[in-house]
Amino acid sequence: MTTSTAKPKTSALFEVHDSPIHGKGVFARRAIPAGTRIIEYTGEIVDWDETCRRTAEKGGPINHTFFFTLNNGLLIDGGAGGNESRFINHSCDPNCEAMEEDDRVFIHALCDIEKGEELRYNYGLIYDERHTPAVKKAFACHCGAPNCTGIMLAPKKRSRGKKAAG
Repeated sequence: MTTSTAKPKTSALFEVHDSPIHGKGVFARRAIPAGTRIIEYTGEIVDWDETCRRTAEKGGPINHTFFFTLNNGLLIDGGAGGNESRFINHSCDPNCEAMEEDDRVFIHALCDIEKGEELRYNYGLIYDERHTPAVKKAFACHCGAPNCTGIMLAPKKRSRGKKAAG
C-alpha cells in the first residue's frame, strides 16, 4: 500500500459572487489576517486618451469602469485582461487598501477579515469637474456603512479664497 505525500490543495483566499453593495463582489473564503497581500489588480496598461476612447466606445460614463490610475499617469484597465480584483467594491468603511509598488497595484487587508466578509476599499475617486447633483448621483455610494458619505468621490480640495474685507 502506498501513501500519497502530495499536499492537499489550499483553497483560494476569495470568491466572486453577487454583492449587496453593487453588482458582483469579492468575498473571503477563509479568515484573512491584517496585512495580507490578497491579490494584484491586473489588466491592460493604457494612457488617458485610450481610457477616454474606451469609455466613449462603451457608451458609459467614466465613473462605471474598471480603470485604476497609477502614479505615473497611466491606468490599468481591469476590464481588459483583468482578474477578479476588478470586482472589489468601494466602501466608506474599507477592510482593504490598494498599494502601488513599481507601477503595479496590490490589494492588502487593512484588518482581520472574517470568512464570508466582502472585501472592500475606498476608491477615493478624483473628479475635477463640479460635483453637481447629477455627478453625485452618478458616483453614488451604496456601501451601507454607518459612516457612508453617499458618494465614491474623494472630497474636492478647497481652494484658498480671498478673505472678506472687514
